Amino acid sequence: MPRIPSAKKRQRQTEVRTARNKAQRSTLRTAIKKVSTAGTKAEAAEAYKAATTQLDRAGRKNLIHKNVAARTKSRLAKLVNRKDA
Repeated sequence: MPRIPSAKKRQRQTEVRTARNKAQRSTLRTAIKKVSTAGTKAEAAEAYKAATTQLDRAGRKNLIHKNVAARTKSRLAKLVNRKDA
């Protein structure tokens, strides 16, 4: 346990940030999963639109690296285009 006040504050901040990041990462993974499990091309396209927004935001906020966001968007777009109409 930290004894210095600044270290105590840093510990509190880390706990809050960890919880927030965990929740956002979980939401992001769910959005990505919805694209891959969508039944029709229309459903997949709708899910892709939502996932793209979340991926961009996660990349901007350094939840994931920007290139990881771009690569994931590209792979999801390919998946949506391969779906049957």
